[in-house]
Amino acid sequence: MSLKKLLISLSLAAGFLGNVTAHAETMAEGIAAEQHAWAKGRYSLPEDKREDYFAQLQTRAHDFALRFPNQAAPLIWEGIITATHAEYQGIFSARGTAREARDLLLKAIAIDPNALDGAGLLTLGALYFKVPRFGSFGDDDKAREYLQRALKVDPDNVDANYFYGEFLLEQGDKSGALMYLIKAVHAAPRPGRRDADEGRHAAALALLIKAQQ
Repeated sequence: MSLKKLLISLSLAAGFLGNVTAHAETMAEGIAAEQHAWAKGRYSLPEDKREDYFAQLQTRAHDFALRFPNQAAPLIWEGIITATHAEYQGIFSARGTAREARDLLLKAIAIDPNALDGAGLLTLGALYFKVPRFGSFGDDDKAREYLQRALKVDPDNVDANYFYGEFLLEQGDKSGALMYLIKAVHAAPRPGRRDADEGRHAAALALLIKAQQ
C-alpha cells in the first residue's frame, strides 16, 4: 500500500472511531437526562401535573430511542417512562399505555437482558404485578420470574430490592418482604442517580414501616 493510501485509510479509521465515541457519549448523556427528568416528575412534581409531564417525556423518549436502533438502554428508558405515564392515566388509557411499555421492555431484554443493571427485567416484573389482570396482562408468576432475574443481575440494586419486597408483601410473604425492603433502605447510592435514589429510599422506608405494623 502506498503511503498516501495508508494515510487515507488511517484517517478514515480515526474518523469512524471518533463517530462511534461521540455516538456513545450522546446516548449516555441522553439516558442520564431521561433519568433525571423521570426522577423530577416522579418525586418533585405535584401529582396533578404528572400525567401531562410524563406524556411529553414519553414522546421525547420515543424520539430519542429511534436515534439508536437495536440499543437496549434507550428502549428500557422509553419503557420506564411509558409505564410511569400509565400510572397517572385513567384506567382505559392506562391499559394501552401499559401494554406499550411492556412491548418496549420485551424488545429491550431480547437485545440485552442485563442492560442498565437489569432495569428492563425489573420494570417488566413491576408491570406484571401492578397492572390489573386483563387479557394477556397481569401475571404474578411472570412478575416473580422477571423480578428474580433482575435481582440476579444486580442483587444490591435499590429498585430491584424495593419492588421484590413490595411484590412479596402483596403476596402475603411478610418476612420475605421485610428482608428485601431492609436491603433497599440500606442500598448504597448509585453514581449520578442521587435524585432517584433519595426518592426510592424514602419509598422503601415508608413501605418497610407499613410492613412492620
